Amino acid sequence: MATPARSTADLTEQLLADVVQFIGPLPSAFSRAIRAVPRHLFLPALIWLRTGNGGHQPCDRASTPGEWLSAAYSDAPLVTQFTDGLPTSSASMPSMVLRMLALAGLDRESAGRRVLELGAGTGYNAALLSHLCGDQAVTTLELDPTLAAQAERNLKAVGHTPKVVRGDAATGWPAGAPYERIIATFSVDRVPPAWLDQAEPGGLIVTPWNSAWCGYGTLRLTASQDGCGEGRFHDFASFMPMREAAVPPMVVAAEGDCGLPEETTSSVLSPWAVAAGDLNAEFHVGLAVPGAYFAWDTSGEHAPTRLAVADDTGPSWATVDYDGHSADRFTVTQAGPRRLWDEITAAHSRWETLGRPSVDQYGLTVNAAGAQTAWVEGADGTREPVMPVGGPASYN
Repeated sequence: MATPARSTADLTEQLLADVVQFIGPLPSAFSRAIRAVPRHLFLPALIWLRTGNGGHQPCDRASTPGEWLSAAYSDAPLVTQFTDGLPTSSASMPSMVLRMLALAGLDRESAGRRVLELGAGTGYNAALLSHLCGDQAVTTLELDPTLAAQAERNLKAVGHTPKVVRGDAATGWPAGAPYERIIATFSVDRVPPAWLDQAEPGGLIVTPWNSAWCGYGTLRLTASQDGCGEGRFHDFASFMPMREAAVPPMVVAAEGDCGLPEETTSSVLSPWAVAAGDLNAEFHVGLAVPGAYFAWDTSGEHAPTRLAVADDTGPSWATVDYDGHSADRFTVTQAGPRRLWDEITAAHSRWETLGRPSVDQYGLTVNAAGAQTAWVEGADGTREPVMPVGGPASYN
């Protein structure tokens, strides 16, 4: 006998149970919002699920309705759009959505609180915001006109009518400013000045964070006068970046002939120490070595295992090779005006000297001139600057 299909009400309760197990008890306002906003009505008929090995597999409502509906109410991110073979839009993991809303202080009485959401996507998060704050208090902005139109249709289908506008998230939406809360649904490597300009003094900006090296962490920034702000990073979330991904560095490094003089040395720093999942170390490297990004090459074409590193703003590159035998020393080749592996080695050494701080010990300060400086707080409460974050950045 076939197992009867579960109702959306049952699936919603299971989702709430999964979220509670992952992040702890939920405020009643969040539980009510999750029950009031049916997630499956915000998803397209074709979604993509993670395979567990870095890939995605399609899930079509027409051919596998039970699997599709179960996925809709799973505490997992669901890719909703691919462009040129890369995921470009997704329905975020519900537990991460709620953690961000809590950081924004929306886990308590929020009716009438003016909110700007950057990146409408499917419209699901905007529906939660509308339930919490009221339709008239919420503006959601989306760059992709197709996504914006679909999000508006999805919202109307569940009875919510926040303002849905098409625009560039980097410039915000000044027509509705000032906002008490600004929430991004994608990651950035610096806070666009428009966001601070459009936040009222004392308002909060919550955004996932990324660097070229490490896409991880969530920043909560409190806005003050004259475009200034200060806040801390929090140890969760990995979201798609606002800007396009860089060209994989192994392509540059594998060519081996960029018209640049090469230098081959050896290193005692293991590539796995900075690029194999230690998010605290990788977060620090990302702040301290702006523009550096990496990819692993296990094809065996150049070495049994190679870490390829490149600069996303210039020609510099480096390779770090493991010979398959000696894990105490690695062959390093570098080229270009930056000696990237030397910078990474220095950054890792500094991280160890600081006591291997975790992501939530870091913060960001924006001054009146717009300069953005990351810092790390020690156990005694003193702060030490990491370095100015990034350089001029382009935003999509």
